[in-house]
Amino acid sequence: MGIRPASIIYLRLRKQVGLPPGSPIKLGDVARVLAEPDQEAKLLSLVLVRPESRDGNLIVIDMLHVIRVIREQFPEIQVEFVGEPHVLVELVSKEKKPSPILFVLVWLLLFFGAALTIMNFHADVSMPEVQVRIVEMITGERDEHPYLFQAAYSMGLGLGMIVFFNHLFKKNWNEEPTPLEVEMFLYQENLNHYIIAEEYKKMPNDSVREKAP
Repeated sequence: MGIRPASIIYLRLRKQVGLPPGSPIKLGDVARVLAEPDQEAKLLSLVLVRPESRDGNLIVIDMLHVIRVIREQFPEIQVEFVGEPHVLVELVSKEKKPSPILFVLVWLLLFFGAALTIMNFHADVSMPEVQVRIVEMITGERDEHPYLFQAAYSMGLGLGMIVFFNHLFKKNWNEEPTPLEVEMFLYQENLNHYIIAEEYKKMPNDSVREKAP
């Protein structure tokens, strides 16, 4: 009688997921699984960690822990990992709607802050004098208050910012990320790397959590 070959499943851990606090973390929450149809449902419902209050709101689950939990429940399965060696789980509560008063205050703060920044920059580079000189070169007459040119310049400045940031309210002109989105992505990546490194320091030497099912 021949030896039955081990079943092979393929796993890809996500980089980061957000889950509600108090609920167990299952394999289907943190990974994509490619397996036989009769095995996939059981694997997706497999509990990896039961968070406790002392864990805080950030939990790192690495592939060694995932492999151990799977092999304890399904010893005949061979696990093949693809991609990330760990996943960062953030336990997040339901978001509250922002206060309209707070929204207006923040909007006014950003509006006047941006306006003062632009005005101070224009004062540093003598922009009013430059605009007067440009109008004089175009019309041949000197106008100390070229309001028409300044109005067109102000509108062009606003349109240029919209094009540069590729964003108007909730609408994007194309699928390219804005410079702000790229910077936020890089900041989040660096923050995640730091959190993961700190969480690994807190793990036991064998990197195994004893809170699995």
